[in-house]
Amino acid sequence: MFKGRKKELELLEDLYDSKQFEFLVLYGRRRVGKTELLKEFTKNKKPLFFSAQEKNDSLNLLDFSKTVQTYFDNDFFGEFSDWETALKYVTSKATEDRLVIVIDEFPYIASENKSIKSIFQHTIDHQWKEKNIFLVLCGSSVSFMEGEVLGSKSPLYGRSTAHLELKAFDYFDSALFFPEYSNEEKLMAYGILGGIPCYLQAFDSEKPIEKNIAREILREGRFLKDEPIYFLKQELREPAIYNSIFEAIAGGASRVNEIATKIHEDTQKCSKYLGILQTISLIKKAVPCGEDEASRKTIYKIADNYFSFWYHFLFEKKSFYEILGSEESAKEIMDPQSFFSYFGFVFETICLEYMIRMAKNRKLPFIPSKYGKWWGNNPARKCQDDIDVLLIDDKNEKYIFCECKFKGESFGKSEMEDMLSRKSIFAHAKETYFYAFSKSGFSDYVKENASSNNITLVTVDDLFEFGEL
Repeated sequence: MFKGRKKELELLEDLYDSKQFEFLVLYGRRRVGKTELLKEFTKNKKPLFFSAQEKNDSLNLLDFSKTVQTYFDNDFFGEFSDWETALKYVTSKATEDRLVIVIDEFPYIASENKSIKSIFQHTIDHQWKEKNIFLVLCGSSVSFMEGEVLGSKSPLYGRSTAHLELKAFDYFDSALFFPEYSNEEKLMAYGILGGIPCYLQAFDSEKPIEKNIAREILREGRFLKDEPIYFLKQELREPAIYNSIFEAIAGGASRVNEIATKIHEDTQKCSKYLGILQTISLIKKAVPCGEDEASRKTIYKIADNYFSFWYHFLFEKKSFYEILGSEESAKEIMDPQSFFSYFGFVFETICLEYMIRMAKNRKLPFIPSKYGKWWGNNPARKCQDDIDVLLIDDKNEKYIFCECKFKGESFGKSEMEDMLSRKSIFAHAKETYFYAFSKSGFSDYVKENASSNNITLVTVDDLFEFGEL
């Protein structure tokens, strides 16, 4: 069953209901659910749907010829001589009724035919602009779609009437895939699989997480077992280097020079590869919240939860786990001490996603313009310190400090005092607020003193108490 994507479907329906030509550029990393979104949108319509493949231009043109002729005439009378002729045929068949044309995996065509973008541009300008047509060009190559389709140097620049980068689900929408799990288990499943629908569908919420790990991740033959390696091989030209970058970051390297040293590559070259991984949302660049993007404190993290989980637990121990067996290996991975240590960083991301949802629902004291993790010097404690999640208003006057704890003990007095002490880092703040997140609840002391210290207490169940945006 199709899940989530409410706003994305609303956008598609709005474009469909338009009485004029519309051109949507839809893109996002592989397996993020672009094709499923288009299928859901068109399930009660009659789209001209063509999915290009990794083959030469002549064969894709032949497939397109068969698709459009069968669509309009319920017959195939022969391959068109070129793409211009094929698109003119589509124009000749367009009526006053709304025609949806979906070209999936457009980069496969464009990589083999350098003139295809100009052909579509000419067709749009001279044939389709006055037609009742809704065109969708879809692709998994984010850099190609942004640069070669939407970019200012592209022949198609300025022709699209809308564009949409399909992102991975956050923790809240990912939970839709696990109706039988407790809220804590939903968070843990998200921490393992991330927000890619194809990954989320692999787990059966009627089975314990440990069993799902053994069956769907560790068992030979399951697609998740070596998915990160296969993904890198399919999407990138030098998978070995990218694989080494993930290994280095999972092993604790976070700055460019640290990563470059670990993988024995030049720093400039390493920066280039990190940039490419950012475009496909596998790596994220981070600076302390409120600081400039060019900050010297810049670090890099693995953005995709499944890649983070896989490189953290499976990469180095792959051979050991194969000997140990899937059941015992899953048990070792899910040992609370080991798993909670990994999950602490994921929990911070979940808490930030919660705060963003709260802001969109107008349930925070102010609308933040900057948000994320902060790290640096704490003058009051005279040491390096960090803030799990920090949110700042557009005037740098209002601050929300968040402390996120995913562990077996309740959030106690010492954690509360640590959190409160961090407001001295931003002594100029005119208003300060605090949010404490805890897997295991809060001590009586914290509960009794929260209100007087402007602290909002958030449990795991609270993370799911508001509806869809």
